[in-house]
Amino acid sequence: MSKATIHHHLIILGSGPAGYSAAIYAARANLNPVIIQGIQPGGQLTTTTDVDNYPGYKDGVQGPAMMEDFQAQAERFGTEIVWDHINSTDLSSRPFKLSGDEAEYTCDALIIATGATAMYLGLPSEETFNGRGVSACATCDGFFYKNQDVIVVGGGDTAVEEAIYLSNICKRVTLVHRRDELRAEKIMQDKLLSTANITVSWNSTLDEVLGDDSGVTGVRLRSTVDNTTRELAVHGVFIAIGHKPNTSFVKGQLDMDDTGYIITKGKSTATNIAGVFAAGDVADPVYRQAITSAGEGCKAALDVERWLSQNPPA
Repeated sequence: MSKATIHHHLIILGSGPAGYSAAIYAARANLNPVIIQGIQPGGQLTTTTDVDNYPGYKDGVQGPAMMEDFQAQAERFGTEIVWDHINSTDLSSRPFKLSGDEAEYTCDALIIATGATAMYLGLPSEETFNGRGVSACATCDGFFYKNQDVIVVGGGDTAVEEAIYLSNICKRVTLVHRRDELRAEKIMQDKLLSTANITVSWNSTLDEVLGDDSGVTGVRLRSTVDNTTRELAVHGVFIAIGHKPNTSFVKGQLDMDDTGYIITKGKSTATNIAGVFAAGDVADPVYRQAITSAGEGCKAALDVERWLSQNPPA
């Protein structure tokens, strides 16, 4: 049985801060946006507990509640929300064609705000304590571990940056790396190694996250040299082995960097294909914050409004 084909003036892929912000601005400009939520409605923030660094929530907010507010505001201005997951696209001509699990879609303009997914080690205990001591974002969650001991897992630029950032908040930071040398830039390594409250556990991997009903209480580390284990008392575990942008469905059509992040033109959100725009973590390997994503969503809506006024559908 063939799937129905549905046409919309503007489709926004993704329902995180970038997608909802784009929808709010686009709806207020009478562009009749439709959000296709994707495989994780609400984005990464739905797996976050306390959000204390987003302006407007003076007492903080739970991540899922925050995204419910975003959705309600977008819907108040007439945004249509569709639950579906887009698997493939044809961006070679207008209208653009999108193939989802539930239907086929076409659109005159497209905003891609599908975000990026933090990579984890895949340990069952890591998943058990995700949001209760295990995090993939030091900037987001570091404050909760003020004057406490934490570990950072990884050996690249991201891991070293997060360890240095946490050293200004936490009592002691242990960087856990599976090799005997780091991959990060030399100047960053020098800063890390000269920071008094940072220790590097060389030739080590995270074997298990330990904890109880209160959250993380420690970790078990395993030596990559002799396979011995040791336990370390910590309250926070930060996994810093990278992020994977959710861009596989446009691979080979949009310009991307070596890691799959969409490349936009100058300070705009425009991609190499006219009428296709990208906003949020899907095009941001650096900041990856809710507030920067929301700002990029606003920019995308303004860019698409201007573009559609100059390039109306036939």
